[in-house]
Amino acid sequence: MFPFILVLIASVFQGSFGVGMKHMAPLKWEAWWLVHATVAMVIFPLTWAFIVVPDLFGIIGQAPSNAIMLGMLFGFLWGIGGIMFGKSIPFIGISLTYGIVMGVCSAVGSLIPFFNLENATSLPAFPYVIGGVVLMLIGVAITAYAGIKKDKLLNQEVEGGASKLRAGLIIAFVSGVLSALLNVGFVYAQPVGEIAAESGVITRNTSLAVWVVVLLGAFVMNAGYAIFLLVKNKSWSSFSVANSRKAYSWSIVAGLLWFGALGVYGQGATLLGDIGPVIGWPILLGVSLIISNIWAYFNKEWEGARGPFNILLGGLLVLIIATIVLGYSNGV
Repeated sequence: MFPFILVLIASVFQGSFGVGMKHMAPLKWEAWWLVHATVAMVIFPLTWAFIVVPDLFGIIGQAPSNAIMLGMLFGFLWGIGGIMFGKSIPFIGISLTYGIVMGVCSAVGSLIPFFNLENATSLPAFPYVIGGVVLMLIGVAITAYAGIKKDKLLNQEVEGGASKLRAGLIIAFVSGVLSALLNVGFVYAQPVGEIAAESGVITRNTSLAVWVVVLLGAFVMNAGYAIFLLVKNKSWSSFSVANSRKAYSWSIVAGLLWFGALGVYGQGATLLGDIGPVIGWPILLGVSLIISNIWAYFNKEWEGARGPFNILLGGLLVLIIATIVLGYSNGV
């Protein structure tokens, strides 16, 4: 039960960090994001790992080079997925983008590790994992549909023709696939965690050494893109703009919550064993979608959209059922 509690706690962090993105002004996006990425992908992960993993870099240095490279590569590709998420929104709107990306990310991030398990289709958990993932996809689709209905009701839908819609759908789908690779990188970099365990690090904390590797690749992509925009837009002065203390604070808090989610998720997934990333990843995304919509409700984003909100509740119920099925799969 304890590992599942950790994953659920991680989901609360994951579903909450986005609140900080509503408080970027007066900083430019690229300035806010560079601070956020540095905290979330370098400072916090390294600090936490240094505290619980003695001789951190010595352990990483002993790991097979292919585990290090694959972990960093998948982290880097995840960063591209995040950028494509932002690019898709102007084409098809945030509700549809979020629904597609979350659905594809949940399925791909769960099924790739699952089918890498030996005799995956023969495992007793197989039908429950597949059923849980399918239910998760249905739940995400319903919540996305509710968001689209809300946007139309409140006249917030994105204008555009068929070609714009098609382009947005393709970008969102690719973003979902690439976004799932963060979890795949976590799986492929597990030899780092195994060496940490052999060195005496307690099981749940071995995941922190793994994340240091994966997020190095993620940081290279995210920081590189932010710096590219700072140069392109000549927006370096944004760092010193007046009245930016609140924006900086939210950038740091969002970074702490973001890696707080991954760090705690990694601990829970590691304690669950080989199947941890398979069932933990969709639970993390599904429950975080519930949490983010709770925040949206309190921020009155669903005000004046009673019908779509009722549809949303149905989608959230399906997500809860999917979470229960996936949790049950670990015990069969």
